[in-house]
Formats: sequence, C-alpha cells, structure tokens
Amino acid sequence: MEYEKLEILKKVFGAYTKAGSEYLFSCPKCDHHKRKLSISLEKNVWKCWICDYAGHKLHRLVRKWGTYEDKKEWSEVDNEYEISNFKMIFKNKLLNGNEEEVYKKDILNLPDDYKTLVTKHVSFDSLEARNFLTSRGVTREDIFKWKIGYCKIGEYRKRIIVPSFDEGGNINFFIGRSYTDDWMKYKNPNVQKDIVFNSLFIDWTSDLVLVEGIFDAFKANNAVPILGSSLREDSVLFQTIVSHDTPVFLALDHDVEKKAMSLIKRLIQYDIELYKIDTSGYKDIAEMSNKIFEERKVNAIKFDNKTYLEYMILNKEF
Repeated sequence: MEYEKLEILKKVFGAYTKAGSEYLFSCPKCDHHKRKLSISLEKNVWKCWICDYAGHKLHRLVRKWGTYEDKKEWSEVDNEYEISNFKMIFKNKLLNGNEEEVYKKDILNLPDDYKTLVTKHVSFDSLEARNFLTSRGVTREDIFKWKIGYCKIGEYRKRIIVPSFDEGGNINFFIGRSYTDDWMKYKNPNVQKDIVFNSLFIDWTSDLVLVEGIFDAFKANNAVPILGSSLREDSVLFQTIVSHDTPVFLALDHDVEKKAMSLIKRLIQYDIELYKIDTSGYKDIAEMSNKIFEERKVNAIKFDNKTYLEYMILNKEF
C-alpha cells in the first residue's frame, strides 16, 4: 500500500525526496521553497520543519489539501480504521447485552397549515414571518437553503417552521419558532429528538460546525444545531462524528463554557480533530455577522489533550 499512498501524496503535494524512512514534500501551509514537510507513512504522522504544521492520521492531511478524487483514492488504500468498528463499540456500550434496536426513526409530516417561504412570490400573508426573519439576519439564501416556512394558523400558529431531513430525504423533525411575542418561544413535535438535524445536507468529510440552536446554524456552512447545550456520547450525532472522524468546530454560547469544555474532553478522547470558536461578546452565534463568525472560525483554537489540560489549569477548573 505504501506505493499507492505515495502516488496520492505526490498528486496532492508534488514531487518528494526520500530521507531515511520519511518523505519530504513542499508544505502547502507555509509554501516554503524547500521540501520541508516530512511525512512518515510508517508512523502515520507529518510535520513541517519551517512552520511547525504537524499532525497525525494522514487521511486528515489528504482530506484538507486533496481533491475529491484524492480523498476517494486514499480511502480505498487506507485501512486505518473501519466505521463499523466504531459502531460496534458504541452499540456494546449502549445495549449492555440487550439486542433490541437502539434507535427508532420517527418519520413525520409538516404541520397541515405549513406554507413554504421558498418562493419568489411574496404574499401579504407571509410578511410578518418574513419581517421577523429579516430582523434576525436571515437572508433569502438562508430561506432557500434551510427550506424555511411558516404557519399562520393552527397548532403552530404564527411560527417559523424549519424542517430537518434525514439521509433518505424524509422529514424527521422540525423547529417551530414563534415570530410574535408568544410565551412559548419554541414548539417542536413530540418525536425522537436524538437525530442529526438536516443530515441529508451534511458533508462528513468537511469541517463540521456544532452550534446550539437553529438560528446559530444559519451563520455557518456545514453546521448542525445540537438543539441544546450538551451532546451525549451515546447520541447519534456524537457517534456519527466519531465514525467519520469529522473535524469539528465547536461554537456554543459563551454562557455554557463548562458544558463546552466537557464536550471537548469527550471528543478528544476519541481523537477528533477539534477547534473551539471564541463566542464571547455575544449572547449567541445568531447575533454575529457572517463576517465576524468567519473571522472567528479562522482564528479558532485547536484543542488536543495538551491544550485542554493547559486551559483547565489556567482557568482553575481542577
């Protein structure tokens, strides 16, 4: 497999020089004129001796800098991990000898009084709902991307409706958010909440942004609202992230810092590539402009065991 992997790395990073048991490529991060990115196929690690860009699990390096075809070819020759193995680990933890199905999917319909906002025609009936979305910074592109609608009457009267689609394109959940001063801000269907919201549109090979609520999710690409401020290890979302080894950018509200750190600890125990976005200065992500959010994402702090320990010591969390 070494020859095949070298050919893929050559396509991604160009020509290489062999140095002992390692291979030297041009570093894509600092673009130094000399080949200073050292890659060890045996140890499954890399490091640039100029900018200190380093890491382990070479599929992450290919995933970040390669094309779709490069990633596909790498997955065919890389036997580093099997998704089924992770699923079995989680299954054993959850079942404890009980062979019953762990998860049961709920398939539901949108409310009978639901009307879509994904249309060029702006009806007078929808103005109140549209004005509310505009006041929250939701764009026309967001409405189309998230298939947002509303209910004027009925059980979900005067609520924005944001549907969630599973991998098969079925609706498995939806958010009902009041666009008036209703005392109950959110009204959601009484079905299984342990889902990946809008999993139909998630790319598990790209950076995944985890946020608390649906309006937070509108601010980022490839984002999943966890519908709360915590994420259990036995949840479908947590398991799917680990199974796909998906890089995660965590952007929970600043007032749930302890819960965020608890989730970070659990994810790095599974060796997930993890970054924490600074959310201070705002009540929630939804208050940020898209520009500010993207700037903070670029400057997100990468967390591993060492960074986590340093953070806990500095913040006296022991």
